[in-house]
Amino acid sequence: MSVGGRVGGNGGNGSAGSGTGAGEIRKTVLPGGLRVLTERVPTVRSATFGIWVHVGSRDETPALNGATHYLEHVLFKGTERRSALEISAALDAVGGEMNAFTSKEFTCYYARVLDADLPLAIDVVGDMLTSSVLDPAEIEAERGVILEEIAMTEDDPGDCVHDLFAHTMFGDSPLGRPVLGTVDTVNSLTRDRIARFYRKHYDPPHLVVAAAGNLDHDAVVHQVRAAFDRAGALSRTDGTAEPVGPRTGMRAVRAHGRVDLSDRRTEQAHLVLGMPGVSRNDDRRWALGVLSTALGGGMSSRLFQEIREKRGLAYSTYSYTSGFADCGLFGVYAGCRPSQVADVLKICRDELDQAARQGLPDDELKRAIGQLTGSTVLGLEDTGALMHRLGKSELCWGEQLSVDDMLAKISAVTPDDVRAVAQDVLDQRPSLAVIGPLTDRQASQLHEAVA
Repeated sequence: MSVGGRVGGNGGNGSAGSGTGAGEIRKTVLPGGLRVLTERVPTVRSATFGIWVHVGSRDETPALNGATHYLEHVLFKGTERRSALEISAALDAVGGEMNAFTSKEFTCYYARVLDADLPLAIDVVGDMLTSSVLDPAEIEAERGVILEEIAMTEDDPGDCVHDLFAHTMFGDSPLGRPVLGTVDTVNSLTRDRIARFYRKHYDPPHLVVAAAGNLDHDAVVHQVRAAFDRAGALSRTDGTAEPVGPRTGMRAVRAHGRVDLSDRRTEQAHLVLGMPGVSRNDDRRWALGVLSTALGGGMSSRLFQEIREKRGLAYSTYSYTSGFADCGLFGVYAGCRPSQVADVLKICRDELDQAARQGLPDDELKRAIGQLTGSTVLGLEDTGALMHRLGKSELCWGEQLSVDDMLAKISAVTPDDVRAVAQDVLDQRPSLAVIGPLTDRQASQLHEAVA
């Protein structure tokens, strides 16, 4: 028997509006632990359907680095009912969009279609997730595609500097290794290894189905159940199996004061300066979000004004936070001429040090709260974003926090909260990752600046 209910802001049963005011969020748990969540938005003519998998690159051993992402590619390459071409053609024929992504802690496959074509999207994506044949020839062909993706990333220093920074902070640990894997690990992955990874992680208790748009919850549940029953996926598990809960009990290795410099013949030097942040379960994450927005979240932010507007030292500069189950990161990025990298780094350090010692003025924090509030709401103005919130919230927190509740958390942040988290986070010894053409003297200056 299905277990269903309407999900309120605290993740329990009971009627509630969605955070955007579009409609209610409902949740059903099917036998075997498969969760189905929907948010009805009757004012649109589209729907986005996604299946979230409770596995990411941090679940890989060193030898399996890149397996999660490799499998994400391979599941598009054919099932018992459809060839790779038929999978893509099915959505193309109705003007739909289909894609997937892999992160450190989860994977998502999704499709956006007209509301009338939602049953097709459910059938195709469900077929991919439950009935992939993992054809050896397709796996070999896709290996070349993934190696090209790695090469493309390596050619974009503004992108791969973040991988370098993750390695600077976490070392040769699951969080420090790249999601894509490396050329060596991807070349070593065999069909048998990928198949074992697939069987281990792609069972109903590890999956969350999320859909948002002009839809009917009961119809979605029926269609999802039919798609999984067709493949026998639900019958392969114990009917009393419980969904896998959010990640707990992990301990990431974090470094302080490390410097990683990668000498490359690029036109710019790309740097990330940062330190350990807070986990996604830490109540301080709301205050840290406000602090990050004030420091580097927009054109009026401290870093943007000091580095770009006043001194013209960089085109792109920003700050960001990343929250994982057991830890987090706070980072500042800038891309500048190699000759200016020491000056840019000094400004970044000065601004972070000042925020740690003195906090930020109330007017800047008020502006940051307003910016964060507006961007949160505007970021949920399409069905894809709503689907993303449903799936990620269920996997990461096991509940749905309404947008109204989220806005209340942001608005409740006080200057004292921001000062406290600034002292906790920014007063730590930072680490630094830089990619660019650096002289020995510049490298020495960068090491000294972080010491």
